[in-house]
Amino acid sequence: MNEYFEVGKILTTHGLKGEVKVNVTTDFPEERFSEGSRLFVELNGDMKELTVESARRQKQFYLVFFEGILDIDSAEKICQHELYVADEDRQDLPEGSYYFKDIIGCPVYDHDSGEKLGILNAIETPGANDIWEIKPNKGKSFWIPNITSVVNKIDLANNRIEVILLEGLR
Repeated sequence: MNEYFEVGKILTTHGLKGEVKVNVTTDFPEERFSEGSRLFVELNGDMKELTVESARRQKQFYLVFFEGILDIDSAEKICQHELYVADEDRQDLPEGSYYFKDIIGCPVYDHDSGEKLGILNAIETPGANDIWEIKPNKGKSFWIPNITSVVNKIDLANNRIEVILLEGLR
């Protein structure tokens, strides 16, 4: 069974010839939306493969033509659906980088005391840096910024994240 990872969402049609407007949620839009790239959309419970014919950036969106989507009627059928990349099509990341799915669920520890603070429950990307939701075993979740002065170490091999909690973060 193949695993898929979201890379964007098809918002609307653009023109009459099958082009669609995509809100991109990947860090690698140039690669994901390059000519010949293979993406997937879930339609009626099945993953349908789409091949990028061409794409261009327009403001914060991408305008994309997919092979076989030749008119507005075909394009409308895929609008409001997420776009995915298959696990085998993901690229290797540079040393010290990671995919969100690789760290969500990791235990988070205080660097100074060694105390387990909880698990990394969610990641949001609102602007300049990501923010991470830490869910403790008891009590309310709290958020921390993913900045070097807070996130001290991400050790995927040992399934462990160490953070330095600045005053007021918890």
